[in-house]
Amino acid sequence: MEPGTSTAADWPLDALRKAKGGTTVSVVLPARDEESTVGAIVSTIRDELSSLVDEILVVDSHSTDATAARAAEAGARVVHQDDVLPALPPLSGKGEALWKGLAASHGDLVVYIDADLRNFGSHFVTGLLGPLLANPRTQFVKGAYERPLRGRRGEGGRVTELVARPLLNLFWPELAGFAQPLGGEYAARRSVLERVPFVTEYGVEFGLLVDLLELVGLQAMAQVDLGSREHSHQSTAALGRMAGQIMLTAWSRLERQGRIVTSEPPATLLRQFNPETVTDVSVAERPPLASLIDVMEEDVA
Repeated sequence: MEPGTSTAADWPLDALRKAKGGTTVSVVLPARDEESTVGAIVSTIRDELSSLVDEILVVDSHSTDATAARAAEAGARVVHQDDVLPALPPLSGKGEALWKGLAASHGDLVVYIDADLRNFGSHFVTGLLGPLLANPRTQFVKGAYERPLRGRRGEGGRVTELVARPLLNLFWPELAGFAQPLGGEYAARRSVLERVPFVTEYGVEFGLLVDLLELVGLQAMAQVDLGSREHSHQSTAALGRMAGQIMLTAWSRLERQGRIVTSEPPATLLRQFNPETVTDVSVAERPPLASLIDVMEEDVA
């Protein structure tokens, strides 16, 4: 069975305003050194979607440039990754920023948007919100899009095609219908996101798909065609490290589901030859946020 698929054009703003009712919406942008793009994204959301979006939150993930300043100037609330839940030992990576963004935001619906998009339009947000506002049974919506590489169609998403998609087809074929399993644009109900763990590195999107399939089932998951997505691209060496983290994330899910049994954990050192380096690609996990909230509430009581 394929996930339900629609297009951003199927969800006009006026219809979404009517469907919103008392539901609150947070848009969360994890951002590291994205001063050239984050301000325009925030401004577009603020200017065009003020009647739909209640909160724009940028999570500054150890930026060394003016990312935080540009985001604040454009109208976002900015939090620094390590300042959220500061009693916890800090971790690194995109997944950590996403998890901290969930903890720091307040909306009933949470929309994640990467902060490096060069062709962002408000339809990214409205498209992702549409299935959630229209159908209470929908729990998670993933963005689908064309990902050109340096102007060439179909050339983007190299780790998706070489690593993530083969893994999904082999072990979780129900998820094979998601066009961009590693894409950074998706939305979900807070009540669901708080019940799944977040891998702290680049395996986070892969882990969320697999964990949400197990939690809510494919019938509660949808995708929306958002057109085209243009963003900065990483080096081959960086993509190699990303691939290692995704494979370790898949391995951990297979172990958790009892589909593989090993006496030793997988190796986490990745040797690369151009240039010659050895990199630790191990991944950590933050627990479901709801479990942490329950503990904090017990401590207060």
